[in-house]
Amino acid sequence: VQLAESGGGSVHTGGSLKLSCVVSGLPFADYCLGWFRQVPGMERELGAIAGIDSDSTTYADSVKGRFTISKDNANHILYLQMNDLEPEDTAMYYCAAETFCPIAVVGDFGYRGQGTQVTVSS
Repeated sequence: VQLAESGGGSVHTGGSLKLSCVVSGLPFADYCLGWFRQVPGMERELGAIAGIDSDSTTYADSVKGRFTISKDNANHILYLQMNDLEPEDTAMYYCAAETFCPIAVVGDFGYRGQGTQVTVSS
C-alpha cells in the first residue's frame, strides 16, 4: 500500500493550495480516506474525511467552509482543496486510509503517506 502526497508549499494568508494523494495497493473506492495534519510537538488533527460513499464528507470545525475533500475513483487520487489559508494551517499534511468508516480519531487510520508541508505566512 502506498499513499503519495504532493502539492504542499508556501503561501501567504488568504492563499490557496490543492493537495493530491495518489493511492495504490488497495481498493480505492472501498476505503475511507482522509487528511490529517500535524505540527511538531502538537497533537495530530483530523482535517477532512471522504467516506466510502463519495457524497459523505466530514470536516473539522477549524477547516470547515475553507477546505474541500474530493476523490477521483477512476485515477485513485484523493484531493484537498484549501482556500483562505491562515498561518494556523501551517503543518505537515498527511493522506490516510482505512477499511472502515466513520473515522473518529487519526489513530483509526491504518495507512498513511509521508506527508507534504504547508506553510502559510502572514
